[in-house]
Amino acid sequence: MPKELRSDRRDDVFSEYVIARIEKSGERFEVIVKPDAVQALRDGKEVDLLRELAIDQVFRDAHKGSKASEEKMAEFFGTTEPLAVAKQVILKGEIQLTTEQRRQMLEAKRRQIIQYIAANAINPQTGAPHPPQRIEIAMEEAKVHVDPFKGVEEQVKDVLSALRPLIPIRFEKVRIAVKLSAEDSAKCYGDLKAFGTILREEWQSTGAWIGVVEMPAGMQTEFLEKLNAKTKGNVETRILKQDQRL
Repeated sequence: MPKELRSDRRDDVFSEYVIARIEKSGERFEVIVKPDAVQALRDGKEVDLLRELAIDQVFRDAHKGSKASEEKMAEFFGTTEPLAVAKQVILKGEIQLTTEQRRQMLEAKRRQIIQYIAANAINPQTGAPHPPQRIEIAMEEAKVHVDPFKGVEEQVKDVLSALRPLIPIRFEKVRIAVKLSAEDSAKCYGDLKAFGTILREEWQSTGAWIGVVEMPAGMQTEFLEKLNAKTKGNVETRILKQDQRL
């Protein structure tokens, strides 16, 4: 069933949703959509637009509630089906954000970028991860621009380029040799898989587990702390050099 947007709810709707807009040859096409759905759709994810639109309707002016011309939709989009047109508008159009919406989305994306870099990068001078706070301060000093509608990985390369003049930083993977007792191997095995890729493993006749786990270098501290906490320190680990075998 098509959604309906009552006039007495419009103010509430525009505080929760954003307007995606395209203008073609003087004609304007607008849809009212949740911000998270815009990001997901632009990241190539499957999105149920019927759930994510405030109303399955294409407007000429969403604030006034005036509908777009079906004749013009057919001319410019090749269809009059609202969800099909809405998808094109969201993917290719401009997103109209309120000041507060933009602030919240920028902050959320900035935090995601900081966490991604902290998890994947190290200080090549020490081999240790950079704390998130250090990355955040460097981003502020470098006046890094964050796009709320671009994916994290898409923006990380530019962010790293801005940070390198300020802090030594490099993306790197680390390989860690691990030996767990029979008592601890079962309860820690999920963590081994969650933190990285198990390159080699062997279950010994005693039930002990030995193997090599590869992970983003920035995650090594958290990984070692988790293993030590779960095993109460009864774990053997060793950071392997790139050409070193277990």
